[in-house]
Formats: sequence, structure tokens, C-alpha cells
Amino acid sequence: MSRKVVRASKFRHVFGQGVKADQCYDDIRISQMTWDSNFCSVNPKFVAMIVDASGGGAFLVLPLNKTGRIDMSQPTVCGHTGPVLDIEFCPHNDNIIASGSEDCSVMIWEIPEGGLVTPLNDPVVKLEGHSKRVGILSWHPTAHNVLMSAGCDNVVILWNVACGEAMVRIDSVHPDLIYSACWNRDGSQILTSCKDKTIRVLDPRKGTVIAEKEKTHEGSRPVKAVFVSEGKILSTGFSRMSERQVALWDPKSFGEPLTLQELDTSSGVLLPFFDPDTGIVYLCGKGDSSIRYFEVTDEAPYVHYLSMYSSKESQKGMGYMPKRGLEVNKCEIARFYKLHERKCEPIVMTVPRKSDLFQEDLYPDTMGPEPSVEANEWFEGKEGQPILISLKDGFATTTKSKEFKVHKSLLKTTSTDGTPEGDDNPFYCNRIK
Repeated sequence: MSRKVVRASKFRHVFGQGVKADQCYDDIRISQMTWDSNFCSVNPKFVAMIVDASGGGAFLVLPLNKTGRIDMSQPTVCGHTGPVLDIEFCPHNDNIIASGSEDCSVMIWEIPEGGLVTPLNDPVVKLEGHSKRVGILSWHPTAHNVLMSAGCDNVVILWNVACGEAMVRIDSVHPDLIYSACWNRDGSQILTSCKDKTIRVLDPRKGTVIAEKEKTHEGSRPVKAVFVSEGKILSTGFSRMSERQVALWDPKSFGEPLTLQELDTSSGVLLPFFDPDTGIVYLCGKGDSSIRYFEVTDEAPYVHYLSMYSSKESQKGMGYMPKRGLEVNKCEIARFYKLHERKCEPIVMTVPRKSDLFQEDLYPDTMGPEPSVEANEWFEGKEGQPILISLKDGFATTTKSKEFKVHKSLLKTTSTDGTPEGDDNPFYCNRIK
């Protein structure tokens, strides 16, 4: 009689736990919108959440340590005239956040150190180019000041935020609503999923399709897709019988999935979060009360179920902390910010270890906050690899956060000696000090 061999993995015992009540953010009116975005964005300084607001759209930005009951008079970021649908912090400057709204605009905001004292109405830059509501935002992982937005007009726009210009407009690829859009690790490709049940890998500067796969999932409900390790693609969707599925694809041979697993029959869209350092993908269902996690490896069946964190209350959205914001001395490998109806609860994922020493196998060098290429260089064709940092001594910023400068009058920036950049250079507005 052969014994079933259990696959060895250091992440088999990843343990998820909600924090104590006094470490949650309480009494917050989370947005009631039915849009399938995260509704939350976090970094090592702030947590931002989309909230209900009368007469327009607003979101709340709180310093991470401002836990407990949040006062009703807490100032919000409230410059949009329609509900906010997506927010995302800039990976290269923890004080910069982008927001997309039903009012068809994208706005870039600068949050003061220590958080908001008064309501923030005036964005640093307003980006206008979409004709319908903007529901997806994603910053370029390695290029400074490059932002991707996708709207319900089926258009993807790449912006140079420094000068407030749309540099690339991809408007002839998607025949229907775009469900998700994300970058690969070095920002050389874009992955989109669309209502026509097709996922596409795009060249971001040319706006052309490199590879595509039709009918990734048979069901008509939204499909989400992310790049995982070695250029593979993980997608979540629904079968024809409305069962939730997770699949892994190799874009080099898009014929059949490497693996396709059916999970359950819940109706919530699964939001995937991939951690390239550990190879773990976390699936958080909208309206679920659980977070499933899987390890993505090179051996069949490629996507290995690890475990599940369950709680009593369902989640309306989810924020995901960058690696440099985690507590490495507690063997924390991920932290989620789960949105309830009236509060935000951090969920900590740890790998139990007896030793107090730094666990090198859990924390390989990870992506730091320093961009490797400027916006104008990237749009001209230069690639930038991620600049990695070690978490051994706990993350401490060694370089000054990239300064964000925009001259509102002319949307020009100044060079390092304080003089305006020359007009003979078509990219002068991209130069940021």
C-alpha cells in the first residue's frame, strides 16, 4: 500500500490572524459601490480607503498608527465630482496616491507627512482623457511617474504624470469592458482581461498584442489575471456552471492551461495578489469571509493549495502591504487590510519559526522604493529592472523619497539648478528633480 507523500513546502503552515480590536480602524463608512476593485491601498506610511461621500467621491487616508475609532470629522480627499472607483499609492513615493472616478478623470494627490489635517480638494495633477468612468489604476513598477489607467470606454492610457500628458493610448484592442490590467515585474508588458473572455499580453509602448487567449474561463462573470513567476499568468474566473476557477497559463504556448482548478460556487469575484518573493498567490473573494493561498511552482500541478484564513465577516475590499512594510522579526510574509461595512481590519500572515534570527529563506531581496528609470527614458524605449533591497535590518529608507514636482501653471518642472528645461527637448516636462 503506497503512502501519499505530502509535498514539502516551508509555507505549508502559513498562519493568518486578525489583529486585536484596538489595532483596527473603526467607524468608517466604506463605499457601497459594486465595482470590483480593491477599494483600499496601503504602504509603510498610510492606509487609504474609498468611503461613502455625499455630493461626489472621496477617500480616507490615515497614518498606519492612527488606529481605533476614526472621528466623523476626519478630513478626506474629496476632489472628484463622482464616486471614486480605484486608488493606488505610488511605489516610488509613499506620499503620492492616484485615484480614478466615475467623473472620467484620474487625479494625483500628495498626502502631507503625518496625514491630512484639512480636507484635500486640489490634486497635484488632473489627468483627463477617458470618456467614461475610470475603474482601474496601476503605477509602473520601475519607471518613475508612469501611470496606467483603464476606463469603461474600453481604453487603456499610459500617462506621464510629471507633465500630465497621455503618452500612449490603446483604444483599438479591447472590444468590451476591461476587467483587470496590470504590469509584469519590470514593466515591459501589460496584462489585461476583458469582458469578451480574452486575456491579452500587450507591448505597453506600441499598444500591440503580443499574445492572447480567448475563452480563458467559460463563465460570463468577471475574469481577473496577474503575472506570476517566469512570465506565467494566473487567472481567476467562472465556469459555465458559475463555479469559481483558478488557472495557470504559459503565454508562450497559450493553447491549454497548465492547470485549471475549480474552487467553489460562490458568486464573489476573486482578487488575486501575487508575492514574487515567496511564489505565493492569495485569492480574496469580494463578499467572502476567507482568503485562500496557493504556492505557484515549476512542478505539476503548478498551483498548490496551502491553506485558508477564515473569519466571520465578509470583505468589501482588500489592501495589500508592500514587502518593505512588514515586520520581518515576527516572520510576517504578508499583511492584508480587510474592509468591512464599518471598519478596516489588518490581517497578518506569518510563518511560525522558533528562532528570533532573520529568516533569509523567507525574505530574499525585494523590490525597493527607488525607480530605476525616469518616465521620459522609459517612453523612449529604455527598460528598467527592479532595484532590490534587503530586509535584514528591517526596512530603513536610505534614499530620499523621490521628490514630486509639477508646475501647475505650465506643467513644467525645473532642472536641478532651478532653471526651466529647454523647449527644444520634447520630453522636457518629464524631467523631475
